[in-house]
Amino acid sequence: MAYRRILLPLTGTSAGEAALHTALLTARIWHSHVHCIHVRVDARDVAPLAGEGLSGAMIEEMMAATERESGDRASRVQALFDRFVEGREVVVATSAEAAEKADAATISFASVAGREEDLVAQQSRLYDMAVVPHPDAGEDVSSSDALHAILFDSGRPVLIAPREPPATIGARVCCAWNGTAESSAAIAAALPWLHRADAVRILYSRDYQRRGPDVKGILSYLRWHNITAEPVEFSPVTREVGAGLLGAARDFGADLLCMGAYSHSRIRQLILGGVTRHVLENADMPVMMCR
Repeated sequence: MAYRRILLPLTGTSAGEAALHTALLTARIWHSHVHCIHVRVDARDVAPLAGEGLSGAMIEEMMAATERESGDRASRVQALFDRFVEGREVVVATSAEAAEKADAATISFASVAGREEDLVAQQSRLYDMAVVPHPDAGEDVSSSDALHAILFDSGRPVLIAPREPPATIGARVCCAWNGTAESSAAIAAALPWLHRADAVRILYSRDYQRRGPDVKGILSYLRWHNITAEPVEFSPVTREVGAGLLGAARDFGADLLCMGAYSHSRIRQLILGGVTRHVLENADMPVMMCR
């Protein structure tokens, strides 16, 4: 099993280049294809939002402005992609046949119009993994929208790229375990990484554990897959379980953290905070999440 098809939604945020580096690094490990997609805003979707009391001319002006802004952003994303592939040892391929002939990491780009959350989530179902830019891009919320659309509506794992391009990925892997269905899905999705890794560590905590199998159960599961993992208990840092988890992963020198996302509801985490939110905001390593 390997990650043969990788989807990378590009939104034009400052984190896009680091996401391209992360996706290509992953593709070179697995000899896979990275398809970059940019979703332009469809100006026709703006018209229903205009509300009552606006003349036809005003609505047309709004649609034209949206079209111009969307076109400008699409041009910037295309330029980012072109700059990235120029001079790199990667084959630009637009079909499975071309990618197979290349026998190496391949990449492609497409720009389409529509609703980003819908298109990205639906397209992700046809890929083994999606890579998304770091959600703390600062320029807009679109990268975060794409991340959550994939997490909640694709059934596929999401690899969140760090702010800076990683030097390695998947050599030293940490898996966060708390007994939930989400953490189970994350470890199942990470099995190719775990088989390949030089070292694997399972991070657990009494403050993180939910109803479900304890760490002994997941260690037994991994042994059935011929994976030896070291269990390490971590403690919260200033009552932050997420900070303790990230600290333990850094202490291990992890270049990949795998974990379940949103064991509690997303709304609760947005209001009260939570492990997923803390990791999304503060991780400086690639993080693979499943829900």
